[in-house]
Amino acid sequence: MSVPIVIRLGGYQKPASIHTRACVRFGEVLQREAGDAVDFQFLPDVLALGHKSGDLPNMVESGELSACYISSLRYSKRVPELALFDLPFLFPDRSAAYRVLDGRLGQTLRAKVSAQSPFRLLAYWDNGFRHFSNKLRPIRTPADCKGIRIRIQMSELQAESLRLLGMEPILEDIKIFVEQIAGDRFDGQDNPLTNIYNFNIHKHHRYITLSGHVYGVACLMVNRAQYESWPAAVQRAADTAAAEATVLQRQLAAAEDADILQKLDPAENEIVRLTAEEHRTFTEAVRPVTDKYRKDYGGSFFALLD
Repeated sequence: MSVPIVIRLGGYQKPASIHTRACVRFGEVLQREAGDAVDFQFLPDVLALGHKSGDLPNMVESGELSACYISSLRYSKRVPELALFDLPFLFPDRSAAYRVLDGRLGQTLRAKVSAQSPFRLLAYWDNGFRHFSNKLRPIRTPADCKGIRIRIQMSELQAESLRLLGMEPILEDIKIFVEQIAGDRFDGQDNPLTNIYNFNIHKHHRYITLSGHVYGVACLMVNRAQYESWPAAVQRAADTAAAEATVLQRQLAAAEDADILQKLDPAENEIVRLTAEEHRTFTEAVRPVTDKYRKDYGGSFFALLD
């Protein structure tokens, strides 16, 4: 009997997270499709093992892991267009985002990932619409943002946008932010509601503004050399597992927003829902960033959004 192929998938979140649950589904489908040909191993939270979330791509590249999920921006050094998903107000809703990710642009970027990096992109996962939370005051207008020291992902593009709002962005890994949230280094942060709740950010930040200023894209990536070494049947099993896990992940992401809002205690958290006019003032304030990148990437990115 042949030795099974070890496929190790890594993540950085707790059992209740939508990403973790999607990874579990990936493993279930992989075992269903490949049977004894694979030995699936899942490391749900590398933070608990002393790693930062940003270590995951390196762990996949080195072969320590076979695959991982993490924000698309973590791969932007090799595929610069992936960073553009961090542009403000790029998508009005999830349906628009899925049409793009599953359409021409998504396929083009998949090909770029394989051509320009040691990874293969198995799926685009829903990393949620990012919202502001902070411990100082409600945010309803760009003027309310002035001087807020805000933790953001490792994205200079996002930092450009937030500086236009008057914020002081601090680029930091989520592990470090959560460890330091009770201190004075940060006044606020941005994250999807699921992360605001599951990382217990809501216990430190009273004010949550449903700004939806960035739609996050997470990439389920596999080590390309490992993938290409697998028998065709195992490759098909991994592709099928990624597709079925993605269906579940996106369903959970949409449902999670409503669930989290129900869980938040109004006595502890003030939820700010922007009016259409208030929302417009934010989009206008950050428009120079979008215009700048539209000029630079018009042929290879924005044209495929339509």
